[in-house]
Amino acid sequence: MTETSFTYYQSPIGLLKISGTESCITNSSFIDNKEDIEQTSALTPILQQCIEELIAYFNGARRTFEIPVAQQGTQFQSKVWGELLNIDYGKTISYMTLAKRLGDPNCIRAAAASNGKNHICIIVPCHRVIGSNNSLIGYVGGLWRKKWLLDHENKIANGVQTLF
Repeated sequence: MTETSFTYYQSPIGLLKISGTESCITNSSFIDNKEDIEQTSALTPILQQCIEELIAYFNGARRTFEIPVAQQGTQFQSKVWGELLNIDYGKTISYMTLAKRLGDPNCIRAAAASNGKNHICIIVPCHRVIGSNNSLIGYVGGLWRKKWLLDHENKIANGVQTLF
């Protein structure tokens, strides 16, 4: 079993807990409850790299992440998470489009459920998936954060202030 280390990063939209092994990030999630904050472990090189990439992302200087990621899930979930990495910065796709990209329009509910089980927010950009009617639906970090992330990316990519 590989040892996991973790740290926190205060992003512009809230506190992120970032976990990883020596070789990859395994979790990046928002912490809204102060009781959930734990004593951090040593800041490993992979955690430091992740924080630096997130800072660059939030500063508008990074559109893709180079940090290696890995998360536990079914084969289908892994396929969904891999497809999320193919959504361009500043763009969105619908859950139906995600299902079609996975090769089966009938898997839309399973694709949406797997999207919601993504444990590496921002880096694996589940926030870029929206409703078929262009509505903001479903984001574990809260819809206000999803809107902020999409607006941030759209502004950097296209010079436009708001998407929603």
